[in-house]
Amino acid sequence: MKHLLLAMALGAAAFATDASAQAAKPTVVLVHGAFADASSWNGVIRILEKDGYPVVAVANPLRGVASDGAYVGDVVTSLAGPVVLVGHSYGGSVITEAARDKSNVKALVYVAAFAPDAGETAAGLSGKFPGSTLGPAIAPPVKLASGGNDLYIRQDKFHQQFAADVPKADAALMAATQRPITEAALNEKSGSPTWTGIPSWFVYGDKDLNIPPKALAFMAERAKSQKTEVVAGASHVVMVSHPDVVARQIERAAEAK
Repeated sequence: MKHLLLAMALGAAAFATDASAQAAKPTVVLVHGAFADASSWNGVIRILEKDGYPVVAVANPLRGVASDGAYVGDVVTSLAGPVVLVGHSYGGSVITEAARDKSNVKALVYVAAFAPDAGETAAGLSGKFPGSTLGPAIAPPVKLASGGNDLYIRQDKFHQQFAADVPKADAALMAATQRPITEAALNEKSGSPTWTGIPSWFVYGDKDLNIPPKALAFMAERAKSQKTEVVAGASHVVMVSHPDVVARQIERAAEAK
């Protein structure tokens, strides 16, 4: 009987330890960029959840840097415990805003993403170095009744431009379900950068046609990236084509002391 009680006690202690370790993991908040949606993180989510991380993939409004940052910031405020904020593409501008005055954000991870300084825009950063072919791939704008334009990538250009290393059939689905961004959002100036005070990690592909790899390298170096992973042959949607590499980088950020 004593042996049985001891075994039960040890089992309960082990369970409590495992539960405590899992509870201690930060929540990973994933923010998609323009011409994508939250499902672009599906492969990364599977890995993170398998490894015990709580995950929230936010529906980024794609309306404007300040307003999108405020929305994601509200999500972060609603979460208990530490948070790792992860942004793809334009989502990098959003997490840079969202982290401001959020004491529970422990790390920023930029996935083929903009990490703007004060006064910079996504459009300006993408044109800072040669290599982006996004402009000619944009479809005629959708004029909004409220004013301004919504932008999409032409579906016949989407595979090559956005997701060249993703199977053609998958890229076709992504093209059909892409979410538009306002033209104003890509030209909205960023506020003061939070990557100056919050540690950052970067991962991107060397075949990115949306944001030139030289621009991504420049932003990573400027932000004093803790670790930068450059994926050979990867397109702009490196999290879709190489979810294991991206998940590993996120977990590095989550585990950093």
